[in-house]
Order: sequence, then C-alpha cells, then structure tokens
Amino acid sequence: MEYSDKLKLDRLAARLDARYLRRDEPIGPFTTFRIGGPADLFFEATSGDSLANAVLAARDLDVPYFVLGLGANILVGDRGFRGLVIRNTARHHEFREDGEQCVLWTESGAVVKDLIQESVSRGWSGLEHYVGIPSTVGGAIWQNLHFLAPAPDRARTMFIAEVFDTCEILSEEGKRRIVDSTYVGFGYDDTVFHHRRDIILSATFRLARADQAVLHRIMQENLSWRGGKHPWLDWHPSAGSIFKKIEGVGAGRLVDQCGLKGRREGDAQISHIHANIMVNLGHASAADVRRLITIAQQAVETQHGVHLEPEIGFIGEF
Repeated sequence: MEYSDKLKLDRLAARLDARYLRRDEPIGPFTTFRIGGPADLFFEATSGDSLANAVLAARDLDVPYFVLGLGANILVGDRGFRGLVIRNTARHHEFREDGEQCVLWTESGAVVKDLIQESVSRGWSGLEHYVGIPSTVGGAIWQNLHFLAPAPDRARTMFIAEVFDTCEILSEEGKRRIVDSTYVGFGYDDTVFHHRRDIILSATFRLARADQAVLHRIMQENLSWRGGKHPWLDWHPSAGSIFKKIEGVGAGRLVDQCGLKGRREGDAQISHIHANIMVNLGHASAADVRRLITIAQQAVETQHGVHLEPEIGFIGEF
C-alpha cells in the first residue's frame, strides 16, 4: 500500500468511534460463504447515524468503502478489501400499530429473520414468506428479496416490494431523504441501488393483522420447501445462487445437465442438492470458487451455447 493511502486510512480512523473500529480484520467470518481476506479498516455501525457518518467520512477522504450486512450473495477476495468495510448492525425498530394495520419502522441493519419472528409473535403478516433467507433489511430492499411459493401456489413469487412503504437514504450526493417505491424502482433482483451509490439507512413496511396459526403454517411450509432444495448454511456455507436466472430454464439445471453436481476445486464444491449453489466444505478460498465458476461457465457454454452470468458480487482483491 502506498504511504498516501495509509495516511488517508489513519485520518479516516481518527474520525470513527474507536470502540467499533478494528484494523486488518478478516471479512470471511462475517459472510455466509465464510470466505475472504482482511479489511484495512473494519467498522461496526450500530445506528443509522453512525452508518451515514462513516460513509460520509470515507467519501470525504476518498477512501474506498463497502457496506456489509449479513454478507450473503457476495464473494470476498482472498487478499481482502483495501479501504473501509462498514458492517451495518443498526437494528433499532418499532411496530407502530393502528387497529388492523401496522407500520414497521426499522433501521437497515436489522436481520429479516428477527423481524419475522417478532412480527409473527404480534400477529402481523407481510414478512413471513421470507423465512429462512439470510438478509438484513438493507440487503432485502437492495435486491428486492423474493421467494417462489411452494406448491400448490408455485406460480406466485412474493417480493419484498409488496410490503415496502418508504426508506430513508443517504444519497449519492450526500443528502438524507425519504424515498418511496417509485424512486427505488423495484425489479427482479434489481433496484436503483444497483446503479447509484445511495445508502439505505432505515425503512418502513406495511403489515396486516393475520391469524398466527396461518403465519406459522406458511413459515413451516416455506422452510420445508427450502430445506429440500438448498444446502443448510449452518453445515455448508454458501453465497446462495451463483448465476443469474435464465428465463425458461434454470441456470442450475444447465450446470446439472453438464454433470457438474459434486464437482470440487479445493474445498469449494458445486452442491449435490442444487447445482446453482457452491458450498464451502471447510477451508475454501475465493480462488477455489472462481475456478469452479469458470468451469461451470465453460461447460454450459460448450454444451448448451448459453453464457452464465454471476449473480453474486465480487468484493475486494482476488
């Protein structure tokens, strides 16, 4: 690293709360893949204000930064991240109940799993479909979190956009403002946040009163369906689907048809359960995963004439 960069990092570190700041912190343990080298600076933002201030400080000093939620859908390079990683653990939330309706206000680092549990315990419907999907609120909005309902309702895909109301952002221009779904521009695996450097600080969702027994049944059905289709993260760390959806035929099906289920590079393996998921068998490196991605792309292109595009984000230095 050049001295000028080190000087910038030192100046940035001086502007952050030392209680929540670490240097040369491995990023892998904070991702669902459990892969990734160290960040020069690693800061834990425990509130929306703290998150906004850290981002503004990094922008002001022209230091590269990355906001990390639960670390799903990403692969961090073995050499880590040169700059500042901000882990978003801003999780304050409120249920603003009004008769049969409820507005859930939550900071963007809140874990969707935790919000589902509390919503259901209060008898509020809207988030239960996403049980079992690892995500923070910020990540859920960023990606327009979705779930294809199990049989007999398989044609119905649930999107987080359906219960989204508003969110507060720190804009690319450095202003804090409240925006609605028109601004967010929800699409399939896409929002405005893929194309602008806005940061989601908090959000509101509209929930509705429902029978708790029905909510529990929905969650059990969804968890059962996911359990049969996806490797469990506790046993086989992964980043979720590796390749983008292909209309008419699944990317995983094409990889499977190439006979690649179970294919292994180092400690990275194409899952036996779902061919569009690669798992970390214990000590996989980012390089192992990248080789496996290339093998799958080349095989599918050769045998089916289709180019698979990665859905996951590649973060840091490889």
